Amino acid sequence: MILHEIETKSRDFIEEIQLQRLKRVVERVTRDVPFYREKFENANISPEMIQSLADLEALPFTEKKDLRDNYPFGLFAVSPSQLVRIHASSGTSGKPTVVGYTKGDIDIWSDLVARCIALAGGEPGKVLHNAYGYGLFTGGLGIHYGGEKLGMVTIPVSGGNTQRQIMLIQDFKPEVICGTPSYILNIAETMEEMGIDPRTTSLKYGVFGAEPWSEELRNTLEEKLAIKACDIYGLSEVIGPGVANECHEAQAGLHVAEDHFYVEVIDPKTKQPVPDGEEGELVFTSLTKEAFPVIRYRTGDIGSLTREKCSCGRTTARMSRVKGRIDDMLIINGVNVFPSQIEHCLLPVPEIAPHYQIHILRKRTLKVLELHVEMNDDFFRSINEDPISDTVYLLEKRIEGLLKSQCLVTMEVRVHRPKTIPRSEGKAVRIIDKTKEPIKS
Repeated sequence: MILHEIETKSRDFIEEIQLQRLKRVVERVTRDVPFYREKFENANISPEMIQSLADLEALPFTEKKDLRDNYPFGLFAVSPSQLVRIHASSGTSGKPTVVGYTKGDIDIWSDLVARCIALAGGEPGKVLHNAYGYGLFTGGLGIHYGGEKLGMVTIPVSGGNTQRQIMLIQDFKPEVICGTPSYILNIAETMEEMGIDPRTTSLKYGVFGAEPWSEELRNTLEEKLAIKACDIYGLSEVIGPGVANECHEAQAGLHVAEDHFYVEVIDPKTKQPVPDGEEGELVFTSLTKEAFPVIRYRTGDIGSLTREKCSCGRTTARMSRVKGRIDDMLIINGVNVFPSQIEHCLLPVPEIAPHYQIHILRKRTLKVLELHVEMNDDFFRSINEDPISDTVYLLEKRIEGLLKSQCLVTMEVRVHRPKTIPRSEGKAVRIIDKTKEPIKS
């Protein structure tokens, strides 16, 4: 279902809209946001210099540190009296990043998320089960308002209480389910433990995001639940979920809402743009946000772009699936690797359940990495429930070999009993840094 004409317009048409909106937003932040006015003055930039989309490259970047340095409201372009809502990050690494919304922002956000849900297969009159968390996190309310805007019967379940989620899926018969992919996998596995075949539910489509996930995990979810699983992308600093989404027809990249966001891909080291198709850091400029517009915001997410027309008929630029975050990249013996690449190696191993964690440990003066995975129930039974058998040892060595051959990394693998890796009720925790724990005397 195509909700907006922009989704099929020519590249020239799309870029003309982007240029006009870019001029307006640069003029507005120069006038209304002291942070940007000072940055532009220091770089000898005035709004009149923006005469083409290429001129955007002359503007300075915005980084997460800038949001924290201006906590809580220093980057807002409107007075507090014009706001209708505030969201914030968890603030696990310091002050949270705070974003605000006017009524106009909420209306646009709802339209964007409705567009995403329609891309993934949602339709008016159908039922949407929303398992994203509600609260300061943008996921739950973002999806909720988008579902209602599309005309779907939206169930605000939020995260957690998995058996209750399953009861509601059985009773309310939703067609679409939304949540983090790791938590939806948890729901499917809990169904199996309860003797329910996940493939027999009413679910047909999934809208999954808020964490990097691999094509192998998509295949697992689609097989377990008999659904089409589509990736959604967004981040609170830009607007929340709704920036981009895969179409269920092609599942070949996430269609960016280019009438509201200008996207670039840069080399994170040189900060220079890279060609379409080449991986780099995603950078977004919000073109229509009223309360909290951002200019060239460095997301820390790694992906690429294509502007070729999609087989679904849409012409908007498409992002690749996010490979990972720069912050999550591990350097193992000089090799860069993301958790999603390790997931890509693991999920095809038939003896292993799709749950894992990477532990960073301190051994004397060195940092070492261990990959902790768990057996699935069938394999555990086949070895007579002996977690230290020779068969398990050989499995560990086989996985170590896969990591070395496919990811070019060496790490020790530890295979555990079933159900021993913590399950997610929100974003999965993939990396545990134990070097930050106090040393026991």
